[in-house]
Amino acid sequence: MTGLRADRVVRRIGDKVVVDGVTLSLSPGETVGLLGPNGSGKSTLLRLLAGVLAPSAGAVTLDGRTLTEVGRRATARRIASVEQHADTRTELTVRDIVALGRIPHRRAWTPPTAADAEAVTEALRRTGLTDRAGQSWHTLSGGERQRTQIARALAQEPRELLLDEPTNHLDIQHQLDLLDLVASLPVTTVIALHDLNLASMYCDRLLVLRDGRAVTEGTPAEVLTPALIEQVYGVGAEVTHDPGHPVIRFLRPAAGDGSPPKRSVTSAASTAP
Repeated sequence: MTGLRADRVVRRIGDKVVVDGVTLSLSPGETVGLLGPNGSGKSTLLRLLAGVLAPSAGAVTLDGRTLTEVGRRATARRIASVEQHADTRTELTVRDIVALGRIPHRRAWTPPTAADAEAVTEALRRTGLTDRAGQSWHTLSGGERQRTQIARALAQEPRELLLDEPTNHLDIQHQLDLLDLVASLPVTTVIALHDLNLASMYCDRLLVLRDGRAVTEGTPAEVLTPALIEQVYGVGAEVTHDPGHPVIRFLRPAAGDGSPPKRSVTSAASTAP
């Protein structure tokens, strides 16, 4: 068995089950989207896949071995993750932050190599941060901080990339630019998203969670149906099929006067080509 896999993983916090028996197998190079409302277990599942959290039951394996057997350093060379929020009180530049991605590739107390410097420079270029390399982290906008964290992950040169709501704080152009970049990378990607249209456009496969459990899994065309959206999110929607992916148009609730629901496109990305 090759690649990253979660096999019936469970994560408990006290008496609460946050992730409940979820299985996910990843094919090399594919982009898998995690969908579900707040509190559905997306972030916790990503942290289990990254080895940041240990499952209460079940197992996360890499090439058939549990992450414990693989070891932290070897896991960090293979798997990079970008969480929703990151901050530091230390005065660091953008390049300093991105260079943190090279730590798994170096022995303790050894200086950076030419390969490290090249990986950092390339990550900055790919994320459009070359001109920000010397700028302080604390002066960046929310979107620039997010791109810096993604550049750090790219500098790690992973084979598996885990992203938790990476389009938060980004305007529409940068959302599309970022997901274009992610989709072009020669890595296996798991990405948690709230925007169903972005998930439809950029993901090969979707896993939908609710209350910590897997509701359904499949291609965007198979998964993103009006019935599924109503069941999981509690909202009405119309789904049409543009070439290549479904387009979701959400329906505003009825006004209470007997009039039908009003149509409203809630995601600007749904109008993108």
